[in-house]
Amino acid sequence: MYAEKILSGMRPTGRLHLGHYHGVLANWVKLQHEYPCLFFVADWHALTTSYDETETIAQSTWDMVIDWLAAGVDPAQATLFIQSRVPEHAELHLLLSMTTPLGWLERVPTYKEQQEKLNHKDLTTYGFLGYPLLQAADILIYRANRVPVGEDQIPHLEFAREIARRFNHMYGREPGFEEKARDSIKKLGSKRAKLYEELRNRYQEKGDDDALEQAHALLNEAQSLALGDRERLFGYLEGSGKMILVEPEAMLTDAARSPGLDGQKMSKSYGNTIALREDVESVRKKIRTMQTDPQRVRRTDAGDPAKCPVWQFHEIYSGDEIKNWVQQGCRSAGIGCIECKQPIIDAVLAEQEPMRERARMYEEDPQLVRNIIADGCEKARKLAQETMRDVREAIGLHYL
Repeated sequence: MYAEKILSGMRPTGRLHLGHYHGVLANWVKLQHEYPCLFFVADWHALTTSYDETETIAQSTWDMVIDWLAAGVDPAQATLFIQSRVPEHAELHLLLSMTTPLGWLERVPTYKEQQEKLNHKDLTTYGFLGYPLLQAADILIYRANRVPVGEDQIPHLEFAREIARRFNHMYGREPGFEEKARDSIKKLGSKRAKLYEELRNRYQEKGDDDALEQAHALLNEAQSLALGDRERLFGYLEGSGKMILVEPEAMLTDAARSPGLDGQKMSKSYGNTIALREDVESVRKKIRTMQTDPQRVRRTDAGDPAKCPVWQFHEIYSGDEIKNWVQQGCRSAGIGCIECKQPIIDAVLAEQEPMRERARMYEEDPQLVRNIIADGCEKARKLAQETMRDVREAIGLHYL
């Protein structure tokens, strides 16, 4: 129904590390060349768990955006913006909250998990309970049909789909919908109209997903069809009314677990990170002093790469030739740990060099970053306003 669009966001946590790059940013850089992309700073989401620690949110936002740009996210290819600078997110969140059953929010798996994990904080707030709905509003307001997520985020996306479905069912039934839908079918032309009817019957009577997909393609190809007719026929096809909000699809991403300097997952809370724009000497020192196989006390002791955190870095950064050299040299004590670490130092610094280069002009002139975000917020807000116009009209809050 609508052009393909991808949406993804990050809470402002300040400067990013290599785990963020391999886990999210490298994928963003790839996607921006394949789809229209919107990437946003989820600063309101930061308040759901850190409402009493807000002093660093603004600076963390700018530091994080510089890292996005350093990693290769291109504002000429993607729209970069800050959530709170597009107030329509809050309006849609409010309107959706009027029809969202409380039980749906309490069933989201992360609700109880996060309360247990962050038990030192008082999370008995509406903001924390309602953050999956705000997340749904973030997606639905741009009619984004693809959202890159890991397996753990699937329940949140399914929640957003249910919210869109419920809204379309409640408010998508315009007066005389069936009759208007039949009139819209005639506008397809006799051949396409007949095929649409056949595909609709196959889908509604037999649940044939292939028929649904073919019907979607048929409607997308009908270029002469007006937007209102197209929306109506999508709704009629799926047995609902006019589709106002688009149900987003999960775009599963590899759950790339970037190792930290101690072998655990790379995380600021573990103090085991290498920042994207970290000083060269600091990177060298951190990798040189990394933990290694505890059984390898002396240079002459044989080791086992599987028990060494450094090997996890080789898995990401090294080719087969170096990996074989490490396996043989470590197990035979033919190479020392410092020798083993050198290819990692070289590879990490080579990866970071273009990032430092890209970041330099933004560090020297912060106004460039603010201009990029101001431009992105303006573009995002235009899209959000279009959706809200349709949402208000569907609900009946249209006073013109």
